[in-house]
Amino acid sequence: MIGADTLVDLVRAYNPRSHSDLIRDAYAFGMEMHEGQTRHSGEPYFSHPVAVAAILTEQRLDDATIITALLHDTIEDTRASYNAVAERFGGEIADLVDGVTKLTNLQLSSTETQQAENFRKLFMAMSKDMRVILVKLADRLHNMRTIRAMRPEKQLKKARETMDIFAPLAGRMGMQWMREELEDLAFRVINPEARASIMRRFITLQREAGDVIERITGDMRLELQEAGIKAEILGRAKKPYSIWRKMQEKEMGFSRLSDIYGFRIITASEDDCYRTLGVIHRRWRAVPGRFKDYISQPKSNGYRSIHTTVSGRDGKLVEVQLRTRQMHEVAETGVAAHWSYRDGVPAENPFAVDPAKWISSLTEQFDSEEDHDEFLEAVKLEMYADQVFCFTPKGDVVKLPRGATPIDFGYAIHTRIGNGCVGAKVDGMRVPLWTRIKNGQSVEVITADGQTPQATWLDIATTGKARAAIRRALREVDRDRYIRLGRELARAAFEHVGKKPTDKALERAAKTLRLKGRDEVLARLGSAELTTSRVLNAVYPDLAPDTGNEVGLDRAVIGLEPDQRFDRAPCCQPLPGERIVGITYRGKGVVVHTIDCENLQRYEEQPERWMDLQWHGGTHAAVYEATLDVTIGNDAGVLGRICTLIGEQKANISDLTFVDRKPDFYRLLIDVELRDAEHLHGVISVLDAESDVATVERFRDPGRLAASSGTEQS
Repeated sequence: MIGADTLVDLVRAYNPRSHSDLIRDAYAFGMEMHEGQTRHSGEPYFSHPVAVAAILTEQRLDDATIITALLHDTIEDTRASYNAVAERFGGEIADLVDGVTKLTNLQLSSTETQQAENFRKLFMAMSKDMRVILVKLADRLHNMRTIRAMRPEKQLKKARETMDIFAPLAGRMGMQWMREELEDLAFRVINPEARASIMRRFITLQREAGDVIERITGDMRLELQEAGIKAEILGRAKKPYSIWRKMQEKEMGFSRLSDIYGFRIITASEDDCYRTLGVIHRRWRAVPGRFKDYISQPKSNGYRSIHTTVSGRDGKLVEVQLRTRQMHEVAETGVAAHWSYRDGVPAENPFAVDPAKWISSLTEQFDSEEDHDEFLEAVKLEMYADQVFCFTPKGDVVKLPRGATPIDFGYAIHTRIGNGCVGAKVDGMRVPLWTRIKNGQSVEVITADGQTPQATWLDIATTGKARAAIRRALREVDRDRYIRLGRELARAAFEHVGKKPTDKALERAAKTLRLKGRDEVLARLGSAELTTSRVLNAVYPDLAPDTGNEVGLDRAVIGLEPDQRFDRAPCCQPLPGERIVGITYRGKGVVVHTIDCENLQRYEEQPERWMDLQWHGGTHAAVYEATLDVTIGNDAGVLGRICTLIGEQKANISDLTFVDRKPDFYRLLIDVELRDAEHLHGVISVLDAESDVATVERFRDPGRLAASSGTEQS
């Protein structure tokens, strides 16, 4: 643990005018309050706040943030109170410490409803003073660096929470170095074997190929010297988690990966960035589709750089980022650059983003989201999605997530424009509404009076704002019909557990689910936006399925002869809860199809082979495989989140196949093991709410029958 004088020296190195006595006083106060407390490792507990403060000095943050780091656990874990901190260190620091305490108490990895509420609180805390989040991120970083002292189950929980929430948040704030370290530390816990394997292969590669980074750096330095450009070149190998993610997404081994090295070239001016780009592209062949200019179109968190990928030595792909020194400082610290100091005064970086404006743009749409599902969808969009920049016909810039369509563009302009959309032009050409918008394109939405949103738009739109507006419009159009249908679904579901869907029960469900009233619950049940199990759980959380009385495969189907076995038809993959019919096969027993299966037409002339069957009405085990056809954005961590969402629905993934790869999107077939048709609907609903999922639907292949059933003869 570093001492108070050492910490003061770290601060004075970038801020000679620092209030050193106040930092020493905070150090002494924190040490006194945490006296006798120890960490899981046996170290004095106060070593943790000191380490958090030291991390924040690396970002050159102000005195208030450093002091908050020293005191961030005092209100929660010691006898210190808000008033005591305010009296000794002032109201600003007391508010910051209190804000970090409240964030610490959020259970961010809880159920979806609670998670939405906690995200609201998180963004509220950010809107008051973003330094609260900076301290919390540094706190999580040090906890992850020392996570080995925790119990294994606690390690796994913290690692998953870090991977799902804190690492993306750090990236969204522009602190890419922190995101990468958080991801790698979490990866070490979640999949230690994979990380160790990648590290071993790195060592082997370096032994066989030598220091690739040094050779490429030398080549670049020589080219820039000949062009008369002064620049600093930084080379590095990508983090193990980043490499593993590419291996999973591209389904290739380590030896086939090419872009595992990255280089940053830091120049003296913006002009030198573009001159350097020309030098690099003249010397090495540029890779098509891998160029992004974030200098002319900065990210909302202030990030500016030119990204390009070139083919280097031995055909290896090399990623190169070009930026100025000031751009580099913002790229390293992100929004935190607003509070950084240089030579005792706040650093004046023209590229640093005003945190208040950044938070305002981030939370603008959240205030209008009353439904927690729609709010979570909007949050995930902002947290995880990369952006494309397109133009209106008048030349105004519109920022949208990667994979956005003209429908998203229309709703980004105004809800009225989105609702009235009948067509679109991209760069002057008529295009289908499902067209994915690319960087730099000009988009025009064609509207018509009387047009209303279509249900199919939900499969096309990707932004939370668009999807929420479409759902609201659809609910209004068919609201009465949905309410009647929802009432029937509720009646059947409640009767199944010996209850009645009274008005009082439905009002309670609405309150728990944060909906306006019972009619809203029924409308969403009828429109399949809400499952009966969620409504039941909202009213009777203790009525969990009795897993001890699950219906086994031996008695899953009613109507079979004694000792007659059955197989599910692979063409339609029938699930419990669906209407079914059996087709007999000599020596093979009975093959069960859904009543609407296309392949039943083959047996219309053989009525003697048909059997009237039905599923047992109890709770089935999750052993029935169904295939999902999913199109997802080709972005970091998307596939991992999709798998996590499926797992959270208690559905096991038995197989996963990529069937189409595009620069922006992947289409894949995912085999999941389910209980019944309602379980399938729940999985599809959750995936459909994920902003990086473009489309998700059940996959059925009539051609699978012949391959599996063999002879067609009875």
